[in-house]
Amino acid sequence: MPLYIRDEDVADLARKVRSLTKARTITDAVRSALKHEVERATVEGPRSARLGRAKAMIAALGPSDPDFDMRRFRDEIWGG
Repeated sequence: MPLYIRDEDVADLARKVRSLTKARTITDAVRSALKHEVERATVEGPRSARLGRAKAMIAALGPSDPDFDMRRFRDEIWGG
C-alpha cells in the first residue's frame, strides 16, 4: 500500500530525516524513523506506566517540606 504525504511540513521532515540519516530514499528514511519510534514507544511503555514510575521515584524521596522556599533555594544556588 503506498504512503502519500500530502502535508508539506511532514514532507519537509521526511526530507530532513533522509538527509540527516543519509537514507537512500525518502521511503527508507520514513521506514527507519517509524521503526525507531515503534522501538522507543515499546521500550518506554505507555505514558501512564512512565508516569507511574516517575511518581514512585518521587514517593521514594520521602515527604516534602511544606516550608521549603524554592525562590530562596534557587537564589542560593545561583548567587541571586
